[in-house]
Amino acid sequence: MTRQEPRQGSDALRGGWLIKRREFVYPGSFDPLTKGHVNVVSRAAQLCDILHVVILTNPSKKPAFTVEQRMEMAKLCLSKWDNIRVDSYQGLLVDYMREKSIHVVVRGLRSESDFRFETEMAATNALMYPEYETILLPSKTDYSFTSSSMVREVASYGGDISKMVPPEILPMVEERFKQSEQ
Repeated sequence: MTRQEPRQGSDALRGGWLIKRREFVYPGSFDPLTKGHVNVVSRAAQLCDILHVVILTNPSKKPAFTVEQRMEMAKLCLSKWDNIRVDSYQGLLVDYMREKSIHVVVRGLRSESDFRFETEMAATNALMYPEYETILLPSKTDYSFTSSSMVREVASYGGDISKMVPPEILPMVEERFKQSEQ
């Protein structure tokens, strides 16, 4: 540890000593947030001082919910943790991380195919941002086949999504897909 002035945001000064805060990013489209996402958040939040849940826009996806709606849903579901910050970003994840001076990303794994995708993504991001590190958290078995796209599919047919979506946002998600049926 060194004695110096803290940078705004990621460091704290305690007794004249600079203490580096452990800040992680959990990125995703979260369209909508699922119980699997919340499970990863709850576990990742225990590993760091601040967890940034960042809603990224993906130009190749047509979202069911606006970024603002997804941020609102995330804030509703994640408000019980005081070390979580919900944010949004349009652009490359590594650019967000560089801007915030964050070096660690958390990703959830549901399957072997997720592992392959995430390790390829981690390698690509590390090429652009050498300080980039990835923590891969395997999903809880109950959520290993739950995805936002599965929730959207089931909800679009009026199916029961209550075991896939947090109760705080269940009415919002159901209402969104009732509107699309009409």
